Amino acid sequence: MSTPDTPTPAHLAATKQIDRDHPAVAAFARQHASGAGDTQRAVALYYAVRDGFRYDPYRVDFTPYGMRASTVIALGYGWCVPKAALLAAACRAVGIPARLGYADVRNHLSTERLRQALQTDIYLWHGYTEIWLDDAWRKATPAFNIELCDRFGLLPLEFNGRDDSIYHPYDRAGNRHMEYVNQRGSFDDMPIESIAADFARVYPRWGAPVQDDADFMADAEREAQP
Repeated sequence: MSTPDTPTPAHLAATKQIDRDHPAVAAFARQHASGAGDTQRAVALYYAVRDGFRYDPYRVDFTPYGMRASTVIALGYGWCVPKAALLAAACRAVGIPARLGYADVRNHLSTERLRQALQTDIYLWHGYTEIWLDDAWRKATPAFNIELCDRFGLLPLEFNGRDDSIYHPYDRAGNRHMEYVNQRGSFDDMPIESIAADFARVYPRWGAPVQDDADFMADAEREAQP
């Protein structure tokens, strides 16, 4: 369900997917939410989620456990949807209202293995976090860790707590990269059933068991070689 334009109690609440009261999430938030005010604390949490957990779209688990914020901490990695949930959960854990946003994008960060699984350059339900700072919702995308961006030749997404941070429009060489083609809106909890149903319909080959040695970072580095 889409949410209103100002925070409600739901934007501080724990849910099954945004499990802000999980001990690991609460401890993570306390450790990393440093700063004098909400903006500084939210920015610190953004970088802790972005770079503290590697982005891995090869291992997608649509079970409630697999999509949960605390599971990113348990595994040490996640893809855009659960990593956005972790940032939202960490913000809520320290009293900063947060919700989730989604969009369909073209030319998403990818590898040949992932392109073969998707069979399209449209990536549905790309996830980001919306954080209430200075009387406005600020969009922040913590998915792509800085090491991954370096391997792909992308500029990492920075977040200052004042401006939206949702685009990777160009790579380091100035070539056109990610394009947002459809905004799905804002949600106070993860619409896990809708996401899973659309992925099953559009990407029937994605989500199958991957080879044990499948490594998104290694594939990215290999494809970046001249």
